[in-house]
Amino acid sequence: MSSFRFESIENVDAHSKMQINSYNGRKVTAIFGSNVFTGAALRQYLTDEAYKSLTKSIQGGTKIERKMAEQIAAGMKTWAEERGATHFSHWFQPLTGTTAEKHDSFFTLKSDGTAIETFEGDALIQQEPDASSFPNGGIRATFEARGYTAWDPASPAFIIETAQGKTLCIPTIFIAYNGESLDYKAPLLKSIEVLDKAAVDVCHYFDKNVSKVTATLGWEQEYFVIDESIANARPDIVMCGRTLIGHTPAKGQQLEDHYFGSIPERVFAFMQDFEQESYKLGIPLRTRHNEVAPAQFECAPIFEEVNIAVDHNTLLMDVMNKVAKRHKLKVLFHEKPFAGVNGSGKHNNWSLATDTGINLLGPGKTPRTNLLFLTFFVNAIKAVHDHADLLRAAIASASNDHRLGANEAPPAIMSVFIGTYLTSVLDEIEERVNGKFSEQDEVILKLDIHKHIPELMMDNTDRNRTSPFAFTGNKFEFRAVGSSANCASSMSTLNTIMAATLKQFKVEVDAKIEKGEKKEIAILQILRDYIKASRNILFEGDNYSEAWAKEAEKRGLSNFKTTPEALEVLIKKDTLKLFTDLGIYSERELHARYEIVMEEYVKKVQIEARILGYLCTNHVLPVAIQYQNTLIENVRGLKEVGLKPSSYKAQLNLLEVVSGHIQEINDNVEAMIGERKKANKIEHARDRAFAYCNNVKTLFDKIRYHADKLELIIDDKLWPMPKYRELLFLR
Repeated sequence: MSSFRFESIENVDAHSKMQINSYNGRKVTAIFGSNVFTGAALRQYLTDEAYKSLTKSIQGGTKIERKMAEQIAAGMKTWAEERGATHFSHWFQPLTGTTAEKHDSFFTLKSDGTAIETFEGDALIQQEPDASSFPNGGIRATFEARGYTAWDPASPAFIIETAQGKTLCIPTIFIAYNGESLDYKAPLLKSIEVLDKAAVDVCHYFDKNVSKVTATLGWEQEYFVIDESIANARPDIVMCGRTLIGHTPAKGQQLEDHYFGSIPERVFAFMQDFEQESYKLGIPLRTRHNEVAPAQFECAPIFEEVNIAVDHNTLLMDVMNKVAKRHKLKVLFHEKPFAGVNGSGKHNNWSLATDTGINLLGPGKTPRTNLLFLTFFVNAIKAVHDHADLLRAAIASASNDHRLGANEAPPAIMSVFIGTYLTSVLDEIEERVNGKFSEQDEVILKLDIHKHIPELMMDNTDRNRTSPFAFTGNKFEFRAVGSSANCASSMSTLNTIMAATLKQFKVEVDAKIEKGEKKEIAILQILRDYIKASRNILFEGDNYSEAWAKEAEKRGLSNFKTTPEALEVLIKKDTLKLFTDLGIYSERELHARYEIVMEEYVKKVQIEARILGYLCTNHVLPVAIQYQNTLIENVRGLKEVGLKPSSYKAQLNLLEVVSGHIQEINDNVEAMIGERKKANKIEHARDRAFAYCNNVKTLFDKIRYHADKLELIIDDKLWPMPKYRELLFLR
């Protein structure tokens, strides 16, 4: 057996016997938010004046004066130091897919050499990281380094514990010298603001007391867990986060025995540990369970305001990676780390809530509240219909391309599932002859949403796990988001298209009211028009089926199967107008983001191509040739002792098969390298991305096929890398 593979497998047993005692068994309520500067901590460490200023900023979005920032910084520093923090950092989310932080000490020297600890208001409000060193799409040249991180008061500061050190982290946005967004948070905050304004305006048709509408998010994080030693024995997992070759094991998920099964003890200890760290950071995790594939799991929190939820999910992935190291485990967030088993997603459950306590996507108990529900429900459907391509672009990535449409996740075709009951309600509204409504039509709004049987309340809709955008009772579930993605991308887009649709809705309703139509009737008439216009996006069946793909094409729905195709919409005229009119992006920012995501696609495929070539030439082909030589020696020996060729026909056939796979791998790897070199010479990011997609990446499966066939044939003792049976089942 390969020594490296053998050693990694031997280590699994030793790792599984490790005793990790980080989890102390305390109640969640005893530690929840203990490392977050919020709630009681604000009251305790801030002056009344500073507390009121910060609270007003959080609730009303007002700016904090510099003099108040000094008081807040002083209180924040005292709180952090009492908990052992020695440094502070602006914590931001650049367009790298990870978080960024630069630590500065509270320590400084006065002009007379006196050592003191200080944290000033200016340091709280902004810092200056190097903007040219992060993805910027040409906004910043190498010699134009200045950029800013700016404090987001709506997301509370927190303390990160790493090894023996503690750092105060301040969530911030990241912008270029001229103010262009260079992160995920800034556009998200802008989308939250425009959606709030548009939704409040529509709510005032029903309740003038509504002064704020908040977008909420509940994400479901799927992930794989494997032993660290086995992961380290796979260069592809180390460099790419997924296996580039590997034959499917005899037993995978076909027995359906892993989903909701008993959590393995070692993984359970890891879960308890990262949950405890998460609770201290105020991340309200609620659910943990085995997912469908072996070695796959999921965690999910209680719903939060979308800005906080995005920060918490990004922070959680970092925490999980760090805690996994303590347990000698490796967490894989790649959407498709293993071929032939279920991939990982991150379902984004999105809804809207008012400051009066109403869930706008929750059906009510009276005709009036149900009209409110239908207004936002239908507008959401219309938004997805009109901007389906934008939603597809928001989830596009090289890694998510492996998952979408693979009969394990929603396909690349955007559609909306609402269930048979709500379909019938929309049908009844649409069927009003000539759009005429009367006060008697309020009967159609008396939705008997909940039917009761003893001890169980039945939902009015079934669940459709194949739908990319499904209504699930009081929220929409955007199921197509990838496991490794930053939720801000999909949430910014969803908030924006909903805001645009609500603004247009109000214009059209007001026009009818001005012509003398009664408000409720005007609303119903516009809803009827929206239902009729959005019919093509509604689908209740199997989104995986070929029949749906054909039907979707007839309906005019897009089916962008690759990231380069999907991203083209970002620079279309209508997209530029949408985002610039609402102030989410400037045209320059959108073009820059297009360049950034295209470049990211190229780099990820390029890295995978290099690693795949390395695996074949340095791992697969050497052992295949070694095994080939063994067969040759065997045939030569049999021939020398005088046996007839018919006596060693099996060996000859096997030799021919092995030789054929060796030749195919060699030819395809050389072809892949040649195509990669051609693609690298292409100057424009768009054309380079399409070249990598259509000419380089297409060779991956051909190479993998022959490598996987050799894995089945070659002596197990010779195979150099851990196999799927070891990756997925040894823990």
